[in-house]
Amino acid sequence: MLTKGDKAPDFSGIDQFGHKISLDSFTGKKVVLYFYPKDNTPGCTNQACNLRDNYNALLEKGYAVVGISPDDQKSHEKFSAKYSLPFPLIADPQRLIIDAYGVWGLKKMYGKEYEGLYRTTFILDENGIIESVIDKVKTDDHSAQIFNLHTI
Repeated sequence: MLTKGDKAPDFSGIDQFGHKISLDSFTGKKVVLYFYPKDNTPGCTNQACNLRDNYNALLEKGYAVVGISPDDQKSHEKFSAKYSLPFPLIADPQRLIIDAYGVWGLKKMYGKEYEGLYRTTFILDENGIIESVIDKVKTDDHSAQIFNLHTI
């Protein structure tokens, strides 16, 4: 997994509206780049809605918000519409971006091992350098984690 001070890997993907989004689209802006496992699951919904509810405060501080999961574009479109999400959700079913950021691997739940996405948020500066990594995401209070880290 990438760490503070690393250059964020460039990426390009399609969001819920069919728009091509890439990291260089955000040059000059800080970015909250959050990776989440699956649309319409309780934790992922809580996290997305918490970011939605604090979206204007993030924008006022110069942050763009981008979500990425292995779901496809159609799933993102429905999820975004259902919860009125104002930020792009990039579909990465081939895990190209997910693998580049090192957020896929072996997980354990109820004693069983399986492969899956590690819920992780990267805060990038205006030049695409990772300012911080949140790997213990509080889904109902994720925005507060970001605000507390960066006193934004």
